[in-house]
Amino acid sequence: MTEPTITPLEPMPGDWQRALAVVAHPDDLEYGCSAAIAAWTDEGREVAYLLATRGEAGIDTLAPAECAVLREREQRAGAAVVGVERVEFLDHKDGVVEYGIALRRDIAAAIRRHRPELVITLNHRDTWGGVAWNTPDHVAVGRATLDAAADAGNRWIFPELAERGLEPWNGVRWVAVAGSGTPTHAVDATPGLERAVRSLLEHRTYIETLTDEDPETYARTFLTESAEATGERFGGRPAVAFELFGR
Repeated sequence: MTEPTITPLEPMPGDWQRALAVVAHPDDLEYGCSAAIAAWTDEGREVAYLLATRGEAGIDTLAPAECAVLREREQRAGAAVVGVERVEFLDHKDGVVEYGIALRRDIAAAIRRHRPELVITLNHRDTWGGVAWNTPDHVAVGRATLDAAADAGNRWIFPELAERGLEPWNGVRWVAVAGSGTPTHAVDATPGLERAVRSLLEHRTYIETLTDEDPETYARTFLTESAEATGERFGGRPAVAFELFGR
């Protein structure tokens, strides 16, 4: 019996300057792809974060109003560790984000405002690799982001945005999906892995509700094991994987 063929992951494109990462919750990027983001900001690229919610429903022992303030603070701190200064929140409701026109419009507006060549989001499919069920918020935001990348460039979709001074931006060249079960590309995680660990650790309050393990051990183990597993398809180098959709 022959061994299954492992398809190598291609390097991510490098001919871009601005990226916008769009996810549902604080910590989504820290669990997913902050090592890649750290490497990109080191190279002088501009990366901004857009979060659909403030993660206010994420900690059972904290009321949403209190939790939102805490998780926003942790997210801004985590972003700063990997060189991201611009972090915006849309204030959709955590846990009940709805895919639809309102979400697409909000994301399209942000794309027009930031004018990225690369848009990043998180797994928009029903499962994580067919093993675990995904959350409705991830599915809604990921799918809306893929659609909004096109919406942002069409003058006749959401014409009210142009009335607000947000002219169409048809410059998105790729949408990269982190956490996909069918990745196509990867980024060497080595330069940014240590900062990725520290970035995830900025969500300490949230992590402490998830596990009794030491937070640093938890964060380092999770990110290192993920990067090493991806590296098996990327020349043996620890890596962050993406499913890349060109436009």
